[in-house]
Amino acid sequence: MQLVTLSRKITSLQRVFPEDVAVDEIGMGLTGFGVFFLFFGMILFFDKALLAIGNILFVAGLAFVIGLERTFRFFFQKHKLKATGFFLGGVLVVLIGWPIVGVVLEIYGFFLLFRGFFPVVVGFIRRIPVLGSILNLPFISTYVDNASEGNTMV
Repeated sequence: MQLVTLSRKITSLQRVFPEDVAVDEIGMGLTGFGVFFLFFGMILFFDKALLAIGNILFVAGLAFVIGLERTFRFFFQKHKLKATGFFLGGVLVVLIGWPIVGVVLEIYGFFLLFRGFFPVVVGFIRRIPVLGSILNLPFISTYVDNASEGNTMV
């Protein structure tokens, strides 16, 4: 019953924010600023405030880009609950005030959540002239192939 009510609320929000270019641009901007604040927060020796702002902006931007319902479905699939727990737990730990522990938990959860996208990213990077040459070197090529081989997107 609560899931139906949640679905209706999400649908009403989607009517307010129809799927158009402006919402995608807002989402990409929020995600970009989130990554910037996370990076800047780590450069400044794990500044709690910058990391917290970056986390909030990143998750909000992701919700704007792919939609609230898809974001909820992505994070709360049965086989991704462990990864979601680590990622969102890391966000919570950063918000509480332990930035180094929180970032470590977030990074682990991020890799568990998005490991299905790594083969696509590696394939894209291999097409870039200089980076592709580096990834095709003998020692690096075997390592990258093994790392991206078992993590196909489902």
